[in-house]
Amino acid sequence: MTKYLVKKVFISVLTLWIVATATFFLMFMVPGGPFLAEKSPTEATIAALNEKYGLDQPKHIQYKNYFVKMFHGDMGPSMKQRGREVSDIITAGFKVSARIGGLSIILAVMLGVPFGSIAALKRGKWQDSVILLVSTTGIAVPSFVVATVLMMLLSVKLNLLPTYGLTSWKHYIMPVMSLSFYPTAYITRLMRSSMLEVLGQDYIRTAKAKGLSMFSILFKHALRNAVLPVVTYLGPLLAYTLTGSFIVEKIFTVPGLGNYFISSILNRDYTMIMGTTIFLATLIITMNFIVDVVYKLVDPRIKYK
Repeated sequence: MTKYLVKKVFISVLTLWIVATATFFLMFMVPGGPFLAEKSPTEATIAALNEKYGLDQPKHIQYKNYFVKMFHGDMGPSMKQRGREVSDIITAGFKVSARIGGLSIILAVMLGVPFGSIAALKRGKWQDSVILLVSTTGIAVPSFVVATVLMMLLSVKLNLLPTYGLTSWKHYIMPVMSLSFYPTAYITRLMRSSMLEVLGQDYIRTAKAKGLSMFSILFKHALRNAVLPVVTYLGPLLAYTLTGSFIVEKIFTVPGLGNYFISSILNRDYTMIMGTTIFLATLIITMNFIVDVVYKLVDPRIKYK
């Protein structure tokens, strides 16, 4: 177990370094710069700004300086949001995205696991058909379409919910529903397929032959094994959802991390691009690492090598 964890940590750190290095050099290959969007800046102004942020130095020197500061916890200042540190922007944006994303994940799991189990138990019946129809629609329809439909129905037509901001609990309903619709549908289909496979195993037939109730068979024997694919999916799902969907954040004017991530790319904000990329990569790698450990706890038959 210890050997596996050490190996996993080494691979995670190596992966993060590769992602950060690739991002650093690739962003300089994109035409334009962080200061060209200003209103007709003079060459002297651009030169002064480049000197201020160290962009006038050779790329390998910039690379070394950035990662030395990064190692000490300094992501540098934003080149577009003057007077703000990248770390402060990420912290503020992530708090907002984490609240919405966390609620979305809880809702997706609470709905997806039971719906998938019901669809498997009622295979071929009308309940299965309805759940499959809704889950297929959920996978096929983009989140911005769901957000737009919810806004039209619940805000414009019925005037029940606000359309922007996060000042009350009502503001969370539509963003959470929009973000959770796709993962709920995916978990439902994933759970259905896994449950069907588990229900066909010999030990389930043995439990049925012993006269155990279907409730006992489902929750005591089948569910623990059937939920393993869902546990695996939670790793990337947590990382993706906790950082928020930038489209949903844009639609509902949510000041989350996804919004900063996209705007940094559009504005060529190099320090912000590096900061958000490293943060998101770290989050994804960490979540996958945690899932590998939890996988062992859920299924003791798994052996680490």
